[in-house]
Amino acid sequence: MSMVDDTRAKRNVVILVMAQAILGSQMPMIFVIGGLAGGMLASNICFATLPISIIVFGSMTTAPWLSPLMQKRGRQFGFMLGALAGAVGAAIGAYGLYVGSFFWLLVGSYFTGIYMSAQGFYRFAATDTASEDFRPKAISYVMAGGLLSAIIGPQLNKVVQEAYVVPFLGTYLAVVALNLVGMLLFLFLDLPKGGEVEEEKAQAVPGRSRMELLRDPRILVAIICGMVAYSLMNLVMTSTPLAVVGCGFTTNNANDVVSAHVLAMFAPSFFTGHLIARYGVEKIMGAGIVILAGAGLVALSGVTLTNFFLALVLLGLGWNFGFIGATTLLSSAHSPNERGSVQGMNDMIVFGMVTIASLSSGGLMNCSGGDPVEGWNAVNYAMVPFLILAGWSIVWLVMRQRRVA
Repeated sequence: MSMVDDTRAKRNVVILVMAQAILGSQMPMIFVIGGLAGGMLASNICFATLPISIIVFGSMTTAPWLSPLMQKRGRQFGFMLGALAGAVGAAIGAYGLYVGSFFWLLVGSYFTGIYMSAQGFYRFAATDTASEDFRPKAISYVMAGGLLSAIIGPQLNKVVQEAYVVPFLGTYLAVVALNLVGMLLFLFLDLPKGGEVEEEKAQAVPGRSRMELLRDPRILVAIICGMVAYSLMNLVMTSTPLAVVGCGFTTNNANDVVSAHVLAMFAPSFFTGHLIARYGVEKIMGAGIVILAGAGLVALSGVTLTNFFLALVLLGLGWNFGFIGATTLLSSAHSPNERGSVQGMNDMIVFGMVTIASLSSGGLMNCSGGDPVEGWNAVNYAMVPFLILAGWSIVWLVMRQRRVA
């Protein structure tokens, strides 16, 4: 039996890990200060987290056109376009802060959402040249690049967030630089070009329609679990800086909590792929949902700094198992010529729900109780129905597969 050569795939994974580390560091930076900057500029405190919600909305509305564009023009083109949009968005956000305009902060946030959508496809790009055995590991390694972004982003943010008289202006200017430097990495990717993909598509059997794809149990459950894992992570993380500061701690404490959270999101990626290969994707997704429930219980048990750290670490770990598991399940449930349709549809649905979660987060945190503690509790109670939905879908898939077997 001949061994599959994954040399090309491994080279691409290294570059994508570096992109995740350098370019990805902008996301924890913006998520830490987005709600605080929004609260500073918004006329109503209930809209404090709207800049973060607009980022996610931008990602949701970008995925349906960016995925087919990359299938036609190639991943490299789409990734460079995303980084350029990230630089433009941060520049507009900096302008909004400088002139004190909430509107321009929101416009910049939308462009940042285009970058966020492009970053979401790094994990899929890792599978484009990978063998079936290497695929879950490739996804995990690329996601593990976020481990470095968890260190770079919040620590860089501590240095630059108060560098100017206008609070947080330095953060946005630093993000401009990260995008302009990081986009050069994509020149070294060796992925199928748009023409290659179009030729493969022309030679392949016609793909299924979107409704047919959604009727595939594995695709449906992958979308549900990815949606729940990402939306609950965003729901809680968006409110965390507001809750930490609202409970009497400092902005630097909020940076440290978010840093620990992002570390927990990506550090397990070094072994998540191996766990999936050993125990099966359904068990790892199920473990992720259980850990997310544990994060909610810890958050509801108190508002000490220890509670914030532990809850956000569990939140990150649960997201990792749930989201990487869902991505692996999705990547194994469609043919190559369905890639553009499936991945675009998946990210549109996932980030659509994340947008709703992000919008809800600010309202729950700031407007559902008399103080930050009541708001924080409301955010965490909101996790319950979604955890039940994801848990039920995994059980349904496992039972269905057993009946078919």
